Amino acid sequence: MLSRLMSGSDRSLDREFNCTVRLLDDSEYTCTVQRDAKGQWLFEQVCQHLNLLEKDYFGIRFVDPDKQRHWLELSKAITKQMRTQPPYTMCLRVKFYPPDPATLKEEITRYLVFLQIKRDLYHGRLLCKSSDAATLAAFILQAEIGDYDPGKHPEGYSSKFQFFPKHSERLERRIAEIHKSELLGQSPETAEMNFLRKAQTLETYGVDPHPSKDVSGNTAFLSFTPFGFVVLQGNRRIHFLRWNEVTKLKFEGKTFHIYATHQEDQKIILTYFAPTPDACKHLWKCGVENQAFYQFEKSSQVRTVSSSNLFFKGSRFRYSGKVAKEVMEQSAKIRREPPEIHRSGMVPSRSCPSITHGPRQISVPRTRRRAVHISIMEGLESLRDSGHSTPVRSVSDGNSFLHSHGNGAERGNRTRTAEFSKDSYSPSDSVLSTPVSNDPSDQAQVRHTNGPRSNQEEGGTELCTQNQARPQGVKPKGKRSQLEKSRPTQHGPEERVNEFICSLARLFLVTLALLFALLLLLIVLTESELDLAFLRDIRRTPEFQQFHYEYFCPLRRWLACKLRWMGGHLIDK
Repeated sequence: MLSRLMSGSDRSLDREFNCTVRLLDDSEYTCTVQRDAKGQWLFEQVCQHLNLLEKDYFGIRFVDPDKQRHWLELSKAITKQMRTQPPYTMCLRVKFYPPDPATLKEEITRYLVFLQIKRDLYHGRLLCKSSDAATLAAFILQAEIGDYDPGKHPEGYSSKFQFFPKHSERLERRIAEIHKSELLGQSPETAEMNFLRKAQTLETYGVDPHPSKDVSGNTAFLSFTPFGFVVLQGNRRIHFLRWNEVTKLKFEGKTFHIYATHQEDQKIILTYFAPTPDACKHLWKCGVENQAFYQFEKSSQVRTVSSSNLFFKGSRFRYSGKVAKEVMEQSAKIRREPPEIHRSGMVPSRSCPSITHGPRQISVPRTRRRAVHISIMEGLESLRDSGHSTPVRSVSDGNSFLHSHGNGAERGNRTRTAEFSKDSYSPSDSVLSTPVSNDPSDQAQVRHTNGPRSNQEEGGTELCTQNQARPQGVKPKGKRSQLEKSRPTQHGPEERVNEFICSLARLFLVTLALLFALLLLLIVLTESELDLAFLRDIRRTPEFQQFHYEYFCPLRRWLACKLRWMGGHLIDK
């Protein structure tokens, strides 16, 4: 009896497992999950725990043993997506950044987006000028510690908190000045709203970089934002394609292709190489989901897409959630009392220090900052292996982090050059790296190029970025040869003809294979003596008997006659 009870308890344990989801404030939610439960069930549990209704902007992310990130697919079983044994640890993150965070219906949603963007700022994904950086940091201070109080906040209090990967003393003083003088009286809700409005105007708002390499072997970061597809390389943003310009996303192995139609029906193809096939597939799925979410009017318009145009080859994927317009329409119908937000209950972050509970990192004395900076620089190369951070620097003694554009309305019509540093920041220990392959053999056989990448050609790349961002109808200035050098290489007529011939050849081979299979089936039906039930039923049908006596038998006699004639002709010779 005891053994039966123990075996029964073991079977029940096998059917259940624990899953921990780390939330945006770095608190943790743990629940017991059935082994056959789908991702939708876990996601609903987390949203119910947070009292979150505008949940379509969020997703659950996990990392496999190879340090490759994945979004949990809600329609599939959790255990079928994992490569390890339970218990599992995942993270709740913003999956689709709201195009305008100020239009979010509920404060709880804005607060969670605020936490995500604050995390992006700390990890170097949200880049900006030092003046904008000081304003954003001051909004964070105001939201989490309230008005400046000389009794509680001694001189240099802003240096105790780290808002960015690194910053100068001058920036710290400017943060304190804005917090003291310009934000008095703002409630946490108001400060968070102003923070979101400011962050939304930056070019790198919503950027979640995917590390890759171009055809020359140079490191690049690809990202999908609410407004389009972005490529960051070296110290510039070299490409920006709006979603309505992107016609197809495709991957084959480690190779990722972006097909787009640019100004004046100019067709371009960008080609990049992911570190691994799994990373490339993840990149492709993220692109498909982002394009479907932001571009379509209704979810019914979303279609299943294939990763390749080859017959019977490639992955197929379909975004199954709501699109942005449907989410906003559904949010407008929410009618309930605003849920309570427990800002004071924030757990000190493993990656982004919680200001409410005091700094996790003790302020470094001025005499030690040089030594600390040297120790940080030792790990700068790790950013090349990071899927989370994008390099940034402080230009001219912290005067500029990034050139940002004016407002959200101008983003769709104009692209300015974003400056990134050659001296990359090292991501924090919470950032899980994705190794980037250094093998140049993966790029040797590709014909497409992505514009100039060498130091001698960076000037041409900048011209390319400015030309692509120029409104339609305005002719670019400068030499034509320079612009042509900086543009992505397009398919010429010969390459298009070759692709068309290859497609026809594939179609011809598939047709021949089908005809051969039908011929074998026909021979089995007519000539074999197999007495199987389904063959017997087919042979007894009037249609088959008519085909056999009126078509097949005469054709067989004709072929036999021709073969005998050919055989006799060969023997006579």
